[in-house]
Amino acid sequence: MSFAIPSPRAPGFLRFALIADAAASGALGLGLAALAGPLAGLLGLPEALPRHAGIFLIVWAAGVLWLGTRARPPRAAVWTVIAVNAVWALDSILLLLVGWIAPTALGMAFILVQAAAVAVFAEIQYVGLRRAAG
Repeated sequence: MSFAIPSPRAPGFLRFALIADAAASGALGLGLAALAGPLAGLLGLPEALPRHAGIFLIVWAAGVLWLGTRARPPRAAVWTVIAVNAVWALDSILLLLVGWIAPTALGMAFILVQAAAVAVFAEIQYVGLRRAAG
């Protein structure tokens, strides 16, 4: 069985972008929620942050997966996903800039990498939505 990422011009690209987001969000959410204690110490974060973020991501992943499995995902719902992803990425950076937390170097790297990944999901979803409308 082979797996190929569809071209951004392919009709299924938007659905692929949503399902990939759901898979990544769900996996991260499960990890954060289940391992909040050990991760908090390793990353220098208050334990509630990874736990609550993980719970949110599990619920988020379920909704985004549902949306990605629709034959034609509703535009307004996709715009909402794009907006929430963009806000998540920006808030992650803001969290580091305002000094509300004091993460370790690994924690800072973790926050920056996940923010970049979420921004990429927002971008590919935007591209998929624009292509689907065209």
